[in-house]
Amino acid sequence: MKDRVAVVTGSSRGIGLAIARTLGKNGARVVINSRSEERINSISSELQKEGLQVVGVGVDIQTRDGADKLIQKAIDEWGGIDILVNNAGINRDSLFLRMNEEDWEEVIKTNLNGMFHCTKAAVRSMTRKRWGRIINISSVVGLTGNPGQANYSAAKAGIIGFTKTLAQEFGIRNITANVIAPGFIETEMTDRLPEKIKKQMLDRIPMQKFGSCEDVAEMVKFLASDEAGYITGQVLVVDGGLAL
Repeated sequence: MKDRVAVVTGSSRGIGLAIARTLGKNGARVVINSRSEERINSISSELQKEGLQVVGVGVDIQTRDGADKLIQKAIDEWGGIDILVNNAGINRDSLFLRMNEEDWEEVIKTNLNGMFHCTKAAVRSMTRKRWGRIINISSVVGLTGNPGQANYSAAKAGIIGFTKTLAQEFGIRNITANVIAPGFIETEMTDRLPEKIKKQMLDRIPMQKFGSCEDVAEMVKFLASDEAGYITGQVLVVDGGLAL
């Protein structure tokens, strides 16, 4: 994917950072994003020292203005956008009866609205080029649900329906849209979970191990490539069998 231009949202750590690094190592020019301008500038410098073509944009993609600035940076820097990875997401876990409206709204705004705004801004460039890859990061809980995550599960399920619709609307423009649904991936977020919870999760995974951020990044790399040009509207589950 030499000289392809990629935008990866929520890419200052964890899965998003692994995706940005993997795409960069394979020749893509990558725009990375975080709400924190200080942090994203630091990560940009780190990746540039690795020899990657990377620029960072510190904006909040919950808003249309923030998403427009992110996509415009890719256009100003490298003339357009070929690959959009909607990875940014948060969780605000609580059993449904205890879940307040703020926790519901915050998760929906980041996980769904942010994806909508970024895709809306990016797809115009893709349609002009008649080539594009939209890769949206969902979760196995978008397929199965999960106690304490009504907001998160709803948002992740929404990503799937949204993506399937994009695949149908933009296929004629040679733009593919696919979903990756990770299972239990080792990140800073999962590191904070109690050992008891980790053990319970491990017992449910047929492969008896947790996934890595690189496992997800490799799937993104494939879906972003020319080799995946006839794959669209699909949900690719990267979970070691957890959803089974």
